[in-house]
Amino acid sequence: MTESNGPVSQGRQQSQEMPDWEKRFRAPRVSLPDWAEDAPDRSLFVSNATGTYELYAWDRASGEQRQVTDRPNGTTDGVLSPDGRWIWWFDDKDGDEFGVWRRQPFTGGEHEPGAPGLAPSYPAGLALGRDGRTAVVGRSTDEDGTTIYVAREGEEPVEIYRHRESAGVGDLSHDGTLIALEHTEHGDAMHSALRVVRPDGSTVAELDDTKGGTVELGLEVLGFAPVDGDTRLLIGHQRRGRWEPLVWDVATGEESDLALELPGDVSAEWYPDGSALLIAHSFEARSELFRYDLAARELTRIPTPPGTVSGATARPDGTVEYLWSSSAERSAVRSTAGAVVLDPPGLKSPGSVPVEDVWVEGPGGRIHALVQKPAGAGGPLPTVFDIHGGPTWHDSDSFAAGPAAWVDHGYAVVRVNYRGSTGYGRAWTDALKHRVGLIELEDIAAVRAWAVESGLADPERLVLTGGSWGGYLTLLGLGVQPGLWTLGIAAVPVADYVTAYHDEMEALKAMDRTLLGGTPEEVPERFEASSPITYVDQVKAPVYISAGVNDPRCPIRQIENYVKRLQARGAVHEVYRYDAGHGSLVVDERIKQVRLELDFAERHLPKP
Repeated sequence: MTESNGPVSQGRQQSQEMPDWEKRFRAPRVSLPDWAEDAPDRSLFVSNATGTYELYAWDRASGEQRQVTDRPNGTTDGVLSPDGRWIWWFDDKDGDEFGVWRRQPFTGGEHEPGAPGLAPSYPAGLALGRDGRTAVVGRSTDEDGTTIYVAREGEEPVEIYRHRESAGVGDLSHDGTLIALEHTEHGDAMHSALRVVRPDGSTVAELDDTKGGTVELGLEVLGFAPVDGDTRLLIGHQRRGRWEPLVWDVATGEESDLALELPGDVSAEWYPDGSALLIAHSFEARSELFRYDLAARELTRIPTPPGTVSGATARPDGTVEYLWSSSAERSAVRSTAGAVVLDPPGLKSPGSVPVEDVWVEGPGGRIHALVQKPAGAGGPLPTVFDIHGGPTWHDSDSFAAGPAAWVDHGYAVVRVNYRGSTGYGRAWTDALKHRVGLIELEDIAAVRAWAVESGLADPERLVLTGGSWGGYLTLLGLGVQPGLWTLGIAAVPVADYVTAYHDEMEALKAMDRTLLGGTPEEVPERFEASSPITYVDQVKAPVYISAGVNDPRCPIRQIENYVKRLQARGAVHEVYRYDAGHGSLVVDERIKQVRLELDFAERHLPKP
């Protein structure tokens, strides 16, 4: 493993001829820096400065930045230990997400196994102790389900949890005496229950909102109070139809509901002294920040520009750092102190056009869509329906290089927050169960009808596209709604649902059992109804598919099954396979894929 000791810098000389869409991908980007609880001048962040997304250490006191990882397919999963001495990162093979945790001293040096004695697995959470020698490591494999270990330096790892269903490490208390776990032992992978255990695995407390009714609710771990001996655990709940925080004292069982009266989903984290919470509120594709004083029970707005805050953290001096962007302005790490915290030198990303909000009446309620189109353009325009993945995710008013590239080439772009999306309440998110894929397509079709009727979209030049779950909906839509789409572009999709289920990572099998109500053997009719390969012979539009050959989420074999069916009937299609997993962390590879997609559309869409 090689290292670079220089600061974050631009890995390629700026070319005057480089188009704006390519500049957006090449311009250096950074994540919100994570910082060490007991050494706040030490931070860890992700950047694509060398052309590949890798981890960087940043000593704020000296200003020195150092590249930590250097792998052909990139690295983004990293954790800084609370004492600031160690950087942990997940080492898989070419993006297959199956590997082990390694660590390196913050100041540099050789990488070493983080938890010697634990075999490779899919990750299921990691929590590091303040003592610098304790880690709680979650693992997932097809053979064992989920296992969780306490690993101490110089000792053999000790198993403290095992179950066939999915689970994960939530947090380790400030003094290292309590471990919070999320689990789905009840079999619903969309709604977790919580268990707090001691380092020997014995149970201290449990909280489960999934029992006692037909409506199941989820819980999530947000973090223990950052104070020694403090048994308060900050958690998220869905008891009022959306995500909200509450404080649970795991020693006494007392629950302090904040009842913030905010309309959207709310998450939170502790201020470093434990006296207040940093509140993040997401509503209708935009977000905002607040400070909540626990003693006074007062909520104070933290000023941020209109757009999306995709991460925020409270610093020991009381300031808040946050990663912000909008559809028109590139992302930046900002501070409430008024400065840009981290802005790498080199090529700057051009902006794009702002989004317009559209609300469309659909079969399950009002659907929110975000629309971008070239400045000053009339209509009807060739229009790209860019469908988000997840499915429990949502498109927001944030900067995205992919949609901006389509706009640069004269297309309107429509992004639909279909049923299943987050940010619109629990009922909207949970609505896709059992009629998986078909529910989302109904909403997408309703927005398509609006786009055509409003004069925005040319009905003869409509592109359906997306990645991951969006790629799945693309292939499914081309077969279920063959008359609605001119062509389809699917990245890392589910194409053959039954084969995908048998080949995918264990946590996704659990999610599919939840969504569809069982395994392919138990509910074959549901898998058949929701699988793109069922409708492949109805596909009329040209199809472009890109796939990572090491993808554990949408594995390559099920995509090959779908492609063979297209080939058998001579359907117009192209397939691009690349040596990575569920997407690429290499900038050149991302640009190549966008270029291929743009070229496919140019060749196969009718001319106006």
